Amino acid sequence: MSPAIESPLVSFYRGTGRDDAGRRLKEIRQWPDERLEYTHDYIQWMFPLRERSQFNYGAPVLDEAAIAVFRDDAALRAELFESLKRMLLFYGLEWHEDAVRRTGRFAERALDWVTAGNHNHLRITRILKCLRLLGLAKEARAFFDCLAAVYEEERGKPRPGISAVTFQFWSEALQA
Repeated sequence: MSPAIESPLVSFYRGTGRDDAGRRLKEIRQWPDERLEYTHDYIQWMFPLRERSQFNYGAPVLDEAAIAVFRDDAALRAELFESLKRMLLFYGLEWHEDAVRRTGRFAERALDWVTAGNHNHLRITRILKCLRLLGLAKEARAFFDCLAAVYEEERGKPRPGISAVTFQFWSEALQA
């Protein structure tokens, strides 16, 4: 068995493993929005990157082997897509016909993330990077396109909830 298949991250995504706090992926996806907002150590497991997290030292880091496993395994990518769909709902968005659109809860949910300097902006950057790295570039692009529309609306406001710097990070996340 290869090391990547045995990695805690791959096991977590296969549903056979737990994160460093003992939680399963499907359990986290069932959390209410409030818990997703105020818990800060799950996002690094749901959307791992090559870089170690500054906020969760116990979270795994993607290596080339794990990236290859995700890119080669449709079931793992399907699980990653389910994680994306859960986070979209958290942001008041949804996946619909190969695009991301606003839900009827967008205005309510936007109060938790369309605010200047919000920690969810970092989460979104992480999500976009992870999707691209692990084989869901089309989904990352669809999410970004929706974010771009939100950003355009915010730019015209006296106190925009999304800064130009944040939007630049999101743009770069698709290229990195």
